[in-house]
Amino acid sequence: MRWIPWVVIGGIVAFLLFGMFLDGGGEREELQYSEFLSKVRAGKIESVEIQQSSGKITGSFVAGADAGKDAGKEVDFQTQGPAGEIPEQDIKLLESKDVSRDYKSPPSDLIPTLLTWGLFIGIIVLFWWWLGRRAQGQMAGLMNIGRSRGKLYTTDKPKTRFDDVAGYQGVKFEINEVVDFLKNPAKFKEIGARIPKGVLLVGPPGTGKTLIARAVAGEAGVPFISVSGSDFMEMFVGVGAARVRDLFESARKESPAIIFIDEIDSIGRKRGAGLGGGHDEREQTLNQLLSEMDGFETTEGIVMMAATNRPDILDTALLRPGRFDRQVLVPLPTQDERLEILKVHCQDKRLADDVELDVAARGTPGMSGADLSNLVNEAALHAARRGDTHVHREDFEAARDRVLMGMKRESMALSEQEKEIIAYHEGGHAVLAYVLPNADPVHKVTILPTGMALGVTQQLPVEEKHIYQRQYLEDSLAVRLGGRLAEELVFGQISTGAENDLVGCTELARKMVRQWGMSKAIGPMAWGSQGAVFLGEDLVHTRDYSDETARVIDEEVETILREQEDRARRVLQEHRRGLDALATALLERETVTGDEVTEIVDKALGRKAGGPRLRPAASEAPPSPNGGPKPRARAKKPAPGAKAAPVPRSKKG
Repeated sequence: MRWIPWVVIGGIVAFLLFGMFLDGGGEREELQYSEFLSKVRAGKIESVEIQQSSGKITGSFVAGADAGKDAGKEVDFQTQGPAGEIPEQDIKLLESKDVSRDYKSPPSDLIPTLLTWGLFIGIIVLFWWWLGRRAQGQMAGLMNIGRSRGKLYTTDKPKTRFDDVAGYQGVKFEINEVVDFLKNPAKFKEIGARIPKGVLLVGPPGTGKTLIARAVAGEAGVPFISVSGSDFMEMFVGVGAARVRDLFESARKESPAIIFIDEIDSIGRKRGAGLGGGHDEREQTLNQLLSEMDGFETTEGIVMMAATNRPDILDTALLRPGRFDRQVLVPLPTQDERLEILKVHCQDKRLADDVELDVAARGTPGMSGADLSNLVNEAALHAARRGDTHVHREDFEAARDRVLMGMKRESMALSEQEKEIIAYHEGGHAVLAYVLPNADPVHKVTILPTGMALGVTQQLPVEEKHIYQRQYLEDSLAVRLGGRLAEELVFGQISTGAENDLVGCTELARKMVRQWGMSKAIGPMAWGSQGAVFLGEDLVHTRDYSDETARVIDEEVETILREQEDRARRVLQEHRRGLDALATALLERETVTGDEVTEIVDKALGRKAGGPRLRPAASEAPPSPNGGPKPRARAKKPAPGAKAAPVPRSKKG
């Protein structure tokens, strides 16, 4: 479109030039006026055309013998006579020679003038038209500011089905009645049942809430209107409310349909809470949403779905019966579900025979579906970097290490003393993890710097855990403290490498005392802290216990840590030969697997050192409020400027 004005201008210029060429009369011989009169006297000219105002005379004559090969041919000519009236004697000469005369008026200059002015005016008009188009685009956005930004997917889309969602059988079973209602609403109407107007999908990020909503639309075969919560917010008050009205109006036209709002917490936060209270744009949008959800009936065939990972900050009016009266929990996948998700993401990958997806599923506790997708992709990228055409087990191991801890820092050079300290540090973790009966078994130990860690000890749970017994938590504390105690036992001093271990131990012990009632001095009481809504986690905290209780909590936390420290020290002293053997193996190989740890320690001690692993107790009790401790790799990070672990200055050879 932007080339059209230039094409029009070029056409006008070409037309003007062509008109000037035609006005020139083609090829004519130019004669002097005296030559013209001479040819008239000679009788060579029979007729002429005379333009009185300009004095221009045109005609033709027969070439004479002096023209050579053109002799006898008729030649067109033109000459410029006197402007105005032709002299009387010249007129008499033409009459005496019987020259036919035709007097013509000069051609009108109107068309060239109009074309000239039209070109000029056209350029101005095109310029203003271009400016108008730009302004129109901006005004169109301003005039349509109240229109909904929801994307409508027809019955052909989305093509996602429940079979495309791996795992989550309970979630799919619970939400399947929404599909039945959209397919056959008369069945519910006959029996007098009322389908929930709103279904709220609640779960951590990356668990597939949006994918499940698309699967509902795909299974039901109805239009699916998707919009994000942030699409309602603008700088103008009232715009969000207008977009909500337009959204529901569009849904009524497509009924039966599904309205899906992703990240609804951006517009559904509690009203009047935090620093930004008052009748602002967010509250106006929420009020309109509440009104619309009360306004339509179930017979209209509209189901409202939304997703959030912060249900605690949603307004209570939004969650009452008649609006979002059903919450569907989409939790982090279990071990079996992780296996199914990995199979889905590995369908288009070339897997080698040594890949065991069940091992990968067991080694990724706490990972969401998005994390598992990233893990598979990282494994494929690692295989491609190696130049292999298939993804092997080592690629999954490297991908998991990179996702959990970061890239290996092969350029980081450690001194022999530092490597020995790190070897005994990681060896202390590994020996305790192997010996203590309730700890998770060791999967891999390495002293290669990875991410922010100088060494890593990885543990994998025997099976999925949903509740955590006190024995398991105590062994976890002992394993975390094992690296620091191994340094103290061997070298007689400690280093800064246990910084992350101490942070994790303190946090876990504090939860045991304050939240899980695992202290005799505190008893069966939970003491937590609650922050004001929307003010951030650390800006405002309210403490619901006295200073005396805080002192008792601190003493109990210290008591638990001291007890586990003494216990871990005794175990390491009893298994000192296994610790020395494992540290020597780490210095030689840099990486040791869990099976090799078992073999090395048992051989050094001359007996079977490990005990049976604790199985979770069969209980219907729900998991702990904060999920309990999650098995993970422990990263040892030196404190800035510490002398015990200096920053390396040379590249490792």
